[in-house]
Amino acid sequence: MENILHKFLAKNRIRNLKREYSQQDQRLIEKHIRDIAVATLENDGAAFKLDTYLFLPPLDVWAFPKYPSRTAILPSNTDLEDALKDFILTNEQYLREPDCWLGTWIHPNTHEFYLDITTGCEDLDEARKMALEVSRHEGRKVVAIYNSRRRQTVYL
Repeated sequence: MENILHKFLAKNRIRNLKREYSQQDQRLIEKHIRDIAVATLENDGAAFKLDTYLFLPPLDVWAFPKYPSRTAILPSNTDLEDALKDFILTNEQYLREPDCWLGTWIHPNTHEFYLDITTGCEDLDEARKMALEVSRHEGRKVVAIYNSRRRQTVYL
């Protein structure tokens, strides 16, 4: 009986630690929401890594949504901070994958906000192929791929 009680208490301690970590982590993310929104508005997009709480510098990779069916496309009058909170909360497990980051983009023609679970590839042709494949697999079109170091967008 004592062994069962110890296991039960250990499980509850682990569960409580996870809950505390999650709440602390959520507070840290929320501290950066405004910065992400500002960077998006000032730069027409941003790249933010949830596990480090840092913006990614311009990278010589071709970025595209890894899960286009999870992309949020929002009208320009959307409260971007609220939308970012909701998007991160809904997609946190995907955004924490090692090859993923939060990518934001403002479509230059429609001015809609795009919130993505972003990944990337160094080779343009390979990135285009991967983006088209994930489009077919997810049933939602990837509009473009983007290289932040070159500041170049390739529409698909």
